[in-house]
Amino acid sequence: MTGVLQALRTYPRFVTIEGGEGAGKTTVLRALCAALAAAGEDVVCTREPGGTPLAELIRGLLLDPGHEPARPETELLLMFAARAQHVQETIVPALERGAWVISDRFTDSSYAYQGGGRGIDPARIAALELAFVGIAPALTLLLDLGVAQGRARARTRDAFPDRIEAEQDAFFERVRSAFLARAEAEPLRIRVVDATRSADLVAADAVQALLASREAA
Repeated sequence: MTGVLQALRTYPRFVTIEGGEGAGKTTVLRALCAALAAAGEDVVCTREPGGTPLAELIRGLLLDPGHEPARPETELLLMFAARAQHVQETIVPALERGAWVISDRFTDSSYAYQGGGRGIDPARIAALELAFVGIAPALTLLLDLGVAQGRARARTRDAFPDRIEAEQDAFFERVRSAFLARAEAEPLRIRVVDATRSADLVAADAVQALLASREAA
């Protein structure tokens, strides 16, 4: 994995938010974007899968439970198709003009969901990352909490879960383990944030980490 990291271009103003279901990523995204805007920064707030009109259409294909079940490989390739569009049409142009980009999910999610959750060889994911993504965030905030607590939160938010949200607890335990393994392997990039606390405390912690990263950027 070290070779993959060295081959990816890291942008100091690219920040991603990761975590399982119900971790509070949307709340943290809003807080980070508001903090940067208040500081006078140009900031683009985006999400995956999605972030462009075409990528949002792919998101619908991925998450709509009304479609036939996707094979793990199909899911992975669709994720990377959306990500390739997102990177080239939204993320890189914003970064190249000097803007900050804050994304709700990025490639770490593929290693966690399609790798850990679906059991796809991480080497296959790394090959796609090198070929079609080519960039990495300088800071990733991993919002971590137990699967049971996260799913309980998600149920209060989503009356109709999407195809991935409807997976079993064992799937999400594998996802969480994969996220934490990546954090352990990349402690300089990935900061684990205790998401068991109130949304205000989690957001404040995330903003503090972002502003520290801004000082270093």
